[in-house]
Amino acid sequence: MSIALSIDDLRTRVGHAVAVSDWFTVTQTVINEFAATTRDTQWIHVDTERAARESPFRNADGQRCTVAHGFLTLSLLTPLFESGMTITGAHAGVNIGFERVRFEGPVPAGSRIRGHFTLAQFEDVRGGAQLNWDVSVEREQDARVVLSARWLTRVWR
Repeated sequence: MSIALSIDDLRTRVGHAVAVSDWFTVTQTVINEFAATTRDTQWIHVDTERAARESPFRNADGQRCTVAHGFLTLSLLTPLFESGMTITGAHAGVNIGFERVRFEGPVPAGSRIRGHFTLAQFEDVRGGAQLNWDVSVEREQDARVVLSARWLTRVWR
């Protein structure tokens, strides 16, 4: 369920879990499109036949399978965030960067993932705020965290 908070509301949420995203299914099509865009076509991501024979990773059914790129999971933070939360009164928002990123587990093709967003720091900046988020992305199959990060964003009024 998505929540709506203003920039000022966020000031009072530092240190608290703020949003949980909807589930997102990481299909083989999504993986293939990301591989084509980034030109990272390593077989472990895109060759389903070879992965069925040789992959060290397994899906929820125990079958060997392809896995999503770590950077694909990372790039999904924005749509995951937006499915869980809207910042009202902000007319623009950008990514500033990351203080820390860890790929903690595989995301087999067909997995469903969702993001958890805790506001770690709120800083007033000219025209808006910088928001530092502690993020974890979990895989539904076993509630395993597959990515954790400290994500820096900025929003303007």
